[in-house]
Amino acid sequence: MLLITLDQFRADHLSHLGHPVSRTPHLDALAARGVSFTRHYSQAAPCGPGRACLYTGTYQSTNRVVFNGTPLDDRFDNVARTARRAGYIPTLFGYTDQAVDPRTVDDPGDPRLGTYEGVLPGFEVALDLTHQRLPWNRWVTDHGFEVHDDPDEMLATEPERPAEVGISAFVTAEFERWLGVQSGPWFAHLSHLRPHPPYAAAGHWATAFAPADVDLPIGAGPDRHSLHDTMLGIPGLAAPTDEHEMRQIRAQYLGMIGDVDEQVGRALAAVAATGQLDDTVVIVTSDHGDQLGDHGLLGKLGWFEASYAIPCIIADPRKPAAHGNLVTSFTENVDVLPTICDAMGVAVPAQCDGASLTPFLDGEPAPPQWRTAAVWEFDWRALALMSGFDSRIPGNSLAEMNLCVWRSTDVAYVQFGDGSWQCFDLLADPTWRTPLNDPNRIFDAARGMLTWRSRNLDRTLSDTLLEGKVLGRLPERPSWAPGE
Repeated sequence: MLLITLDQFRADHLSHLGHPVSRTPHLDALAARGVSFTRHYSQAAPCGPGRACLYTGTYQSTNRVVFNGTPLDDRFDNVARTARRAGYIPTLFGYTDQAVDPRTVDDPGDPRLGTYEGVLPGFEVALDLTHQRLPWNRWVTDHGFEVHDDPDEMLATEPERPAEVGISAFVTAEFERWLGVQSGPWFAHLSHLRPHPPYAAAGHWATAFAPADVDLPIGAGPDRHSLHDTMLGIPGLAAPTDEHEMRQIRAQYLGMIGDVDEQVGRALAAVAATGQLDDTVVIVTSDHGDQLGDHGLLGKLGWFEASYAIPCIIADPRKPAAHGNLVTSFTENVDVLPTICDAMGVAVPAQCDGASLTPFLDGEPAPPQWRTAAVWEFDWRALALMSGFDSRIPGNSLAEMNLCVWRSTDVAYVQFGDGSWQCFDLLADPTWRTPLNDPNRIFDAARGMLTWRSRNLDRTLSDTLLEGKVLGRLPERPSWAPGE
């Protein structure tokens, strides 16, 4: 089992899905011998919340990880714990960004209580890229290059060093070394940092794409929500207004994608060299996307599609009938854990909000009652607190600082925690800048979100009945009916 995450990777930057400039030959080749899900979405942002949904198969409204540093409740099952039940020793290369549940820590001085970069419970760590990424620093030094004390400066100066000593190459090198001594079935999670900012590609990738050749982002629309205007006024969240600077950012992003794509190909080649590629299930996805200047914003935030539409490619060599298929049904990162469970032959945890993608891997059409929309959530209470918001003032409520998006083929409905809402007509304008004015279509979208919410309450014990001394289990949810 090989689970690969590429941090902050936008789905529309895969060349096999038609990006005019991006080059992803290795991901394209993986899609050709697997299945590429072309309408796949993360359920939350930034990294910690997005990964909590991926690793546990639950929506943010279930797991309640709302920002980097929000603890992940230890009661939740996860992909590593599930892999252990299947007989694997799940091994991590990189990071998982899951803050520890403080109720499980006895020592108040435990360093895990002061960081969001915790390791998901259940993982064995072969390469730890938390805490300033020191193993990479040592590796760079061993190759004869100077390092910086500031970990962000190390990333920002990647163009000054060869790509062969870049952080993406380092993750692959450590995986190759580890793979060479494995003697039985293995489960590896390669958690790549790139194309996460700083927008600075390693080595020759920094000049692989000319700024003049990249397209410019989508501008902010005229009918903006007040939160959008607030974000546009925050340094670091607002995109540069200088055209050259914006083109440079997008060119570097393409370079980082080219770099990490090459490393995916190198990792798969290492597996092939051991003779195990035809016995390895490979899953590639991301934790969230990147605005890249669209709607005037940078990073991963808010409600627009660029922050949540991500790649999902699954190659299962046991299922050749579907190889090369492009699935256009709506799929979500909460579906990944159930799919991995199917691949390993273990039960899907009762907590899971998603459904297995196995029918699509078998080459079947979308199962009956499959979802007709994707959903994601964003909570900005931490941003408010960092900006000086005082929840002790009467009338100020952190509980209002959240939103939920219900995105169908033709409508995107956004419900804000303060009661306000927006609805975009994606048939008329796929850029999320044209309000929908048809009351019937707005009602249908709002009803779709309300129905989704009512179907996805925590079910961990709700599907179980205790009757005297007899444990009665209600019928399992059909694997083909997400949210039912």
